[in-house]
Formats: sequence, structure tokens, C-alpha cells
Amino acid sequence: MTPQEYVQQKAAASGSSFYYAFLFLPPVRRAAITAFYAFCREVDDVVDEVTDPGVAQTKLAWWRREVAQAYAGQPSHPVMQALMPLAAGHGIEARHLDAVIEGCQMDLEQNRYLDFANLQRYCHLVAGVVGEVAARIFGQTQDGTTAYAHRLGLAFQLTNIIRDVGEDATRGRIYLPIEELQRFDVKAHELLRRGPAPGTDAADFERRFRALMAFQCERALATYADALALLPAADRRAQKPGLMMASIYRTLLHEIAEDPMLVLHQRVSLTPLRKFWLAWKVQALGRL
Repeated sequence: MTPQEYVQQKAAASGSSFYYAFLFLPPVRRAAITAFYAFCREVDDVVDEVTDPGVAQTKLAWWRREVAQAYAGQPSHPVMQALMPLAAGHGIEARHLDAVIEGCQMDLEQNRYLDFANLQRYCHLVAGVVGEVAARIFGQTQDGTTAYAHRLGLAFQLTNIIRDVGEDATRGRIYLPIEELQRFDVKAHELLRRGPAPGTDAADFERRFRALMAFQCERALATYADALALLPAADRRAQKPGLMMASIYRTLLHEIAEDPMLVLHQRVSLTPLRKFWLAWKVQALGRL
């Protein structure tokens, strides 16, 4: 298949909410965001799918070399072959791709975060920088849109962390800050077990976990509000794809907030039809 077919398949196969926002873009912008998103998926898959940390480190090192080689005019991977002809025209720089790789490197080196400030550093690399690139591809004209994009990226990543508490636990990862677990008296071993230890009070665990997750959901929802307030009016039309994603992710967050116990044992998601409807509503009516 061609590099363009490869990245299209990679983006569509992920089933991500982001894909629905891409559908409404003009062809060149859609090609750029699809190639960039496929790059993010490739790098992220190294961490999620490679069980040997040494092999994963080697693969990430290969991607660093591939980025340098691609920006020197010699891309070898189909993702980079699809991305490079569009990179300069959309302000996609090597530092952006390197930051995404650095964020994935953090996943190999730590599986706990002491406090929220610590977690924000990780979110900046894997989501804030992605938001910055996406805003450029969508047609950013105002400097202030960069701050909006970073804040929206943080909101998306916080939503992912909330949604994936149980799934991450199966990999031995806890992204919820240790300081916040202690504040709500939820033990790390309970999250890793995805429930209370045998012989302990299940109702008490549920009460503590619900309180912790209510706090997480409220902060994430507030982060969406902060992001939307930062978006300059002059760029609102151009940034509609980001607003579509915000609508989908914020709706998902509300669903989780209704019953946060679900995230321990299943991946809460919206149906494809509902995602498309939410995206279309923003496109057609300009409303989240």
C-alpha cells in the first residue's frame, strides 16, 4: 500500500474519537493530521504492545533516528513518508515529534506520578504538544490559540487517564497522582487489583474510589472550560475539529462521572454513531 493508504488505515483502525473530527477537514489538512496522528499511534504502540522494556527502548531510539533522518530528507517509514511532504506547510517541526517520543519514553521509565505537577509534565509531552501541532494543521492564525491547544490537550489526556484506570492497572501503571490517592485514602494495591483486597470492606472501597474519581472528573471538566475560554474568537471556526473532539471527550467524561466504578473493569466508550453526531453538531451548528 502507499504511505497515504498506510496512515489512513492506521488512523481509522484505532477507532479514536479524533478520527471523527478529521472527516470534516479539507483534503490537505486531513492528510496532514492523519499522518501526524498515525505517527503518534506508532510511537504509542511501542509502549503499549512491546512487553520487553529493552526492545521498546530500542524501538523508540529507532524512531528518534527516523525523525532526524526524515527531516534530513530521507524518510524510510511509510508514516514519515506520508508526513514529510506536508510538515513544513503546517508548521510541524522535528521538536514536536521528538516530544511525543520523549513522552512515551517516560512511560518506560516510570509508572507512578508523585503529584499533579509531575503528571502535567507527562501530559504536556504526550498531549499538549499534540494539541499544538493539531491547532497548526487546522489553520491557527492567532498566537493565543497555542495556549488553548495545550490546555485542551491536557483535558484530553486527563480524560484518557480517567477512562483507562483499570486498563492501565493491568499493565502495572497508575497515572493518578500518589498525593491524590493518599488524600482520598485509595491504596495503590487496590487500583492494581482493580478492587478491594479479599476480606476488606468493599463498600468502603467503593466510597473512597468514587470520591477520588469525582475529584478527577471535576478537574478534567474544569480544564475543558479553561481551554475553551482561551480560544481566540478569530480562530474558533478554524479550530472546529478540536471543538468536535472536545464535545466527544467531554460527553464521555460525563458518562464516566455517572458511574466511575465501570472504569475498573471495562473501557467506557461512546458508539461510533454518537461520536459522529456530536462532531456533526459542532460542524453544522457551532455548538458543543
